[in-house]
Amino acid sequence: MKNIAIVGLGYVGLPLALQFCRSGAKVVGIDIDASKVAALKAGKSYIKHISAESIGEQMASGRLDATTDFAVAAGVDAVIICVPTPLNKNREPDISFIVDTGKKLAPHLRKGVLVALESSTYPGTTDEDLRQVLEAGSGLIAGVDFHLAFSPEREDPGNPQSVVATIPKVVGGLTPACLKAAEEIYGIAIHTLVPVSSCRAAEATKLMENIFRCVNIALVNELKVVYGAMGIDIWEVIAAAKTKPFGFMPFYPGPGLGGHCIPIDPFYLTWKAREYGQATRFIELAGEINTKMPEHVVNCVAEALNEFKKPVNGSRVLVLGLAYKANVDDDRESPSYVLLELLKCRGAEVAYYDPFVPVIRPTREHPQWTGTRSIEWSRSNVASYDCVLIATAHACVDYRQLADWAQLIVDTRNAMPELAGSPRYAKA
Repeated sequence: MKNIAIVGLGYVGLPLALQFCRSGAKVVGIDIDASKVAALKAGKSYIKHISAESIGEQMASGRLDATTDFAVAAGVDAVIICVPTPLNKNREPDISFIVDTGKKLAPHLRKGVLVALESSTYPGTTDEDLRQVLEAGSGLIAGVDFHLAFSPEREDPGNPQSVVATIPKVVGGLTPACLKAAEEIYGIAIHTLVPVSSCRAAEATKLMENIFRCVNIALVNELKVVYGAMGIDIWEVIAAAKTKPFGFMPFYPGPGLGGHCIPIDPFYLTWKAREYGQATRFIELAGEINTKMPEHVVNCVAEALNEFKKPVNGSRVLVLGLAYKANVDDDRESPSYVLLELLKCRGAEVAYYDPFVPVIRPTREHPQWTGTRSIEWSRSNVASYDCVLIATAHACVDYRQLADWAQLIVDTRNAMPELAGSPRYAKA
C-alpha cells in the first residue's frame, strides 16, 4: 500500500485524496486551515458535491487522515501539492502558496519520494521555483535524490460526468525517472495517463486548456453585445450553430468569468511571456472583454429599470446566484461580487440569493462582504426587489415562482427564455 500526502484539501485536493483512498492507497491530507482538518476528522464535508458519507467511510477505514503538521511528509512515498495560485493586487502571478508549501515540506523530504505539483501556474514553476526551495531546504537534489513532477488538475465541479478516476491525467517529470515515478503513483488512482516530455510541457498544457476557453468565451461575449445591438439573440444563434456536426464547438456568454482557473491562468502565461520578450495580445484582449462584461450587465439593468421609470440609484436589486457557475458552492472569482459592487456604487440597495452559499465566507478579493447572508426564498422577499438579476442559473431554483414573484428580471444566463417578449424580462 502506497502512502501519499496531499497538501491543500480544497476543491482539487480533497476529491483527489478520496480517489486515492478508494483505489487502495493510504492518504494523509495536509492543510493550514485547521477547520478543514477538524471537519474531515469528524467525517464532515465542506464542499457541496462531496458527501459526508464518502469522507466518513475513508476516515473509518483508516485510509484517510488529515493534519496541519507537515512533518507527516517524512513517512510517505509521494507528496502532491494542490494549493491556490491567485493573482496579486497588480494582476500578477502569486505563487507564494507553492513556495511556502515547498519550504514547509523540504525539511521532511526523504530520498526516493515523489513531489508532484498540481496547482495551475506558468511554465518553469516546478523545475525552477519549487525545485529551488525543495533542494535548499532538504539538501537533496531533484532528479537524483527525489522525484519531481507536474500534473495539472482537471476538476469540473458541478458536472456529474466529471469523475476523478476517469479524467485523463497529463503528467510531466523533471527527468525520465521522475516521469516514471509519477506515472506509478497516479496510475494507482487514475485510469488514463498522458505523459509529456517535461514539467514545462505539462504546465503549458493546463494553460492552453484554460486560455482556449477564455478566448472563446470572450468571443461569444463580444458577439452577444454586437448581436444584441442588432436585435439578434446570441443564444438562438449558438443553438443553431451547434447543429453543425464539424468545425464548431459551442461556448456561452455570461456576466463575466469566475472560478479558480479561467479568469486567472491566462495571465500567468502573459506575465511569463514578457520574460521572453513575447506579447500575448490575443489573451490580453480576451481578458479585457471578459472583465468588462459586468459593466455591460449593469448597464442592461439600468436600461431595464428605466423602462419602468426607475433609476438604479435607490432601486433594490437582488442578484440571483453568488457561485461562479451553476450547481456548485464555489464563489472564487465570481463575477457576482463585481455586479454587487457596481450596483452598490450606482446607489442601488443590493442583496443576493444563493441556496449553495447561505453566508459569504472570507475571501481575499472581497472581504467587505464577509458574513453577508443570502435572503430567504419567499414571495414577499423576492417581490420586494425592483429587479432580480440572474447571474448564476442554479437548477434547484424554482423559476416558475420567480416569474410569478419578480417585478422585473434581467437574465444573463438564458435561464428563462420562455419569458422573451415580456415587458418584465430582459436579457443581458
